[in-house]
Amino acid sequence: MIIDLRSDTVTKPTKGMLEAMMQANVGDDVFREDPTVKVLEKRIASMFGKEEALFFPSGTMANQTALKLHTSPGDQIICDKYAHIYNYESGGASFNSGVSCKLIDGNRGMFKAKQVEEVINPSDYWYAQASLVEIENTTNKGGGACWDFNELKKIRLVCDNNNLGFHLDGARLWNAIVAKNETTQQYGSLFDTISVCLSKGLGCPVGSILVGDSEIMKNAIRIRKIFGGNMRQSGYLAAAGLYALDNNIERLDQDHKKAKEIGEELTRLSIINTVEPIETNIVIFELNKDINEKEFVQNLADKNIHIISMGGGKLRMVTHLDYTNAMHEKLLNILKTLKF
Repeated sequence: MIIDLRSDTVTKPTKGMLEAMMQANVGDDVFREDPTVKVLEKRIASMFGKEEALFFPSGTMANQTALKLHTSPGDQIICDKYAHIYNYESGGASFNSGVSCKLIDGNRGMFKAKQVEEVINPSDYWYAQASLVEIENTTNKGGGACWDFNELKKIRLVCDNNNLGFHLDGARLWNAIVAKNETTQQYGSLFDTISVCLSKGLGCPVGSILVGDSEIMKNAIRIRKIFGGNMRQSGYLAAAGLYALDNNIERLDQDHKKAKEIGEELTRLSIINTVEPIETNIVIFELNKDINEKEFVQNLADKNIHIISMGGGKLRMVTHLDYTNAMHEKLLNILKTLKF
């Protein structure tokens, strides 16, 4: 039994999802003739109360397209120091859009409206001018933390008062919505653009969606083309997304429950220094300084348990669709008896 907790991207399509993919009605999406892609885009746009949605092969490409839609070269994006667009998208903001990032020192990837106000540069021409505020929900490097929706409303007001766009990297937004009992409509009413991932918690093999109103989205398909993201019979992939929307959202609370149980077991280990608060499906913890991180990871790998380092002494486990009850029981038993 191999237990892979490196990410919720390691899942494989279920039998039902594969059947839905094989039965998909497809066409050439470059000509905008794939009916299944159209259904998926229309459905997710409607879920968020937006006018347009566009299917992307990756969340990074969806985010990078959003940044380009909101900015001009030389602009500045305001985001948290833990932001995925800053840490894990290969410098794409500067490479693709010619923009810089003003980093906020938030708490677990989240910041306050007051902090946004404090980092907006003066209008003098020798400063980079902010054009966008970007947030990530749930926060990846912040351990799957969920934003306070009331604070997001306050940030929206700051954006409105300063003529700033507001983009949500919602790679794991489905997890936040389930954990906080919120709705897609709530988020759609607050953000100008939102990217949501289908290949993480929802278990699809490929795919993300970018949503927004018609004006902001009018050049999205051109930018996707520039980035090399146009696809042909992508309805096979879109069918997986439609299946996931029907079958894999409500079950996310099972992943959250397992993650919390893992966290409880980790806190009992004398070799663990800290376990960060767990709200969704991500468990981030730190070892005591006298414990070798590489040896710890290898020790688990030797037991067919695979986890990942986040850098800075942080280790991560992520629960997901393919992490079964049997795997969970085995992991908890191993942690109970772990000697190092």
